Amino acid sequence: MIHQSQSFRFTTDSVPAPERVDAVRKLRDRGIIPIEPLPNRPVHVDVAKWFLPGLGILSGTLSGVRQVGTPQAENDDLLFGINVTGPGVVVQRGREVMPVGGDAFLMNIAAGAFAVSRPRRGQFFGLRVPRRAIAPLVRGLADDRLRLIPRTTDTVTLLVSYLRGLLGGRLLTAPESARLVVTHVHDLIALSLGASGEAAALAEDRSIGAARLQAIKSDIVANLEDERLSIGTIAVRHGVTSRYVHRLFEREGITYTQFVLRQRLERVYRVLRDPRFDASTISSIVFDAGFGDLSYFNRVFKLHYRCTPSEVRKLDALSTTDRT
Repeated sequence: MIHQSQSFRFTTDSVPAPERVDAVRKLRDRGIIPIEPLPNRPVHVDVAKWFLPGLGILSGTLSGVRQVGTPQAENDDLLFGINVTGPGVVVQRGREVMPVGGDAFLMNIAAGAFAVSRPRRGQFFGLRVPRRAIAPLVRGLADDRLRLIPRTTDTVTLLVSYLRGLLGGRLLTAPESARLVVTHVHDLIALSLGASGEAAALAEDRSIGAARLQAIKSDIVANLEDERLSIGTIAVRHGVTSRYVHRLFEREGITYTQFVLRQRLERVYRVLRDPRFDASTISSIVFDAGFGDLSYFNRVFKLHYRCTPSEVRKLDALSTTDRT
């Protein structure tokens, strides 16, 4: 089914296996996603698409399909694809590259018809950006040859972390944040392509710190249950120093410790308000959010929300009763 928001999502998981080939062809015929089934391959599609001014993002997992494209008049957008996991085969104008997990590729859509085949399941990001946004930052973009960017390129790894954090949050739906997102993605693509000199310095200054901070925040939120989630552990995981992590948070007027505490409090609050967890004890919810001391939690929770965890639960139970 397709879920409408500012973009859309499509998955074959809710489509019976015998009908998936036809479902994928309908997507192509309706001009939604230009993909077609590969012969004699099980088809799997689970993708989401976002449209921002100066940036199109296609993300998800594919298997047994091929993405196809043809040049369009007055459109010289660039396609920057990342094979997060799994293999792929990319062909344009007789040139072929075979990205594997962690590799990226670049093509100019206006340079000729292309095909991106994914015979086996893999996760990917496809970023469509205006050539004019990247050209001032990278020399050699006049060369329209299909390029492979190897997985050893650190900025590609950082771009993946940044995108994962974005797609798991709300930044793409807030106009003021979306403009920053587009700039950051443009800069990270340019750095992945070898931007140098003043252009590289500008891109790094604008976007590297923001991308690292977003990746670090996403890592923290994904691992809140780890009571020993120290700044040292996070720094090592992201290949930076603890002092550097401190500085990233200081730019936003918050400390690492304050951010972690706020995220844990918000998680507990959300779970307390969720009827699905009515059978869970408050203490188990607290410990699952990474708190190691119940009395400390009770103190900071009441300070933050001006009520106790039990009162939050009672209020939610009363509002549920009123609705019924």
